Amino acid sequence: MNVHSLDLDRDLTRAEAADALATLRRWAAHATPEEVVDLDPAVARLLPGREVSNYPDLTRVYPDGFAPDALYRATMPDLQNGPESLIRGAKAPIQHVGISGFKLPIRFRVRDGADLLLETSVTGTVSLDGAKKGINMSRLMRSFYQYAEETFSFDVMERALDSYKADLGSCDARIQMRFRFPLKVPSLRSGLWGYQYYDIALELVDQGGVRKKIFHLDYVYASTCPCSLELSEHARQTRGQLAVPHAQRSVARLSVEVVPGHQRLWFEDLIEMARRAVPTETQVMVKREDEQAFAELNAAHPIFVEDAARLFAAEFLRDERIGDFRVIASHQESLHSHDAVSLLIEGETFKAESLDPRLFASLIHAG
Repeated sequence: MNVHSLDLDRDLTRAEAADALATLRRWAAHATPEEVVDLDPAVARLLPGREVSNYPDLTRVYPDGFAPDALYRATMPDLQNGPESLIRGAKAPIQHVGISGFKLPIRFRVRDGADLLLETSVTGTVSLDGAKKGINMSRLMRSFYQYAEETFSFDVMERALDSYKADLGSCDARIQMRFRFPLKVPSLRSGLWGYQYYDIALELVDQGGVRKKIFHLDYVYASTCPCSLELSEHARQTRGQLAVPHAQRSVARLSVEVVPGHQRLWFEDLIEMARRAVPTETQVMVKREDEQAFAELNAAHPIFVEDAARLFAAEFLRDERIGDFRVIASHQESLHSHDAVSLLIEGETFKAESLDPRLFASLIHAG
């Protein structure tokens, strides 16, 4: 029998193409989706009812062994770093764009020389030119992770910031690291002790070629109203009427610029300044004698919210390690259904024409 090979170079007739299509359709109708994909995913569009489908059947099996090479990676789309023509909206520069709230364990040095490993929430941002579509967000994390095993200080933060400024080709940049700092605190009279946790953030800002190092501390204290204290004493003395002055849990958010060229400003230093300014810090461990002592301490230091702001400011003005600063205080009233608040700013670093509408509402100590 003579077998004639198909002349592949000749033009096929429409009838031959129709026969081939019918054969392919008969096969595809009985093949599994995986078999169709293995042959050619586009075959799925030849099946009846799928002629106008915009997408062929795709494999549902995860390719464990697939490893992209450089050539494959070069073909992958990257819209975020695309051309200016892809920009949506105004072609305006963005002052801060990046990531917020990625967490990792970070070591911090404390004043006695020990290291503490603390869960830390990191915010990293850079400026974006008006002619650029976007940034590669993962580069911020990758740059930061290069230093994640080091014991952190502002010096290490500067190296991390330099890395992601270089990676992203940005002019301005910022790193903020937020954590809860534990400190052993004694009771007032009973000899007990417990751990007080302080919300602290370190911030490094690079703007217009100028770098600033900033500490943020939330300090929680009790505020006894001086007016209410005097009125209570008046009722006792004039009418023999028992009366109790109103007091409440209060929060001060203290932000200070660290002046370069001086001795190091430790977390504990800033906490001690806050305690000297307003000694009525809330307590951790309390027995009856401690509770009585706390009542006496509050009577010795009654305080309006205006007093609090000025007392914190007086401490900061005495310390040469501190430059500009901001004090935000909120006394969450037990008398009124609203809070008493104050804001005191020294220097240009923290000045702003407008305030975040939720600024004072954020000064809540959740415990």
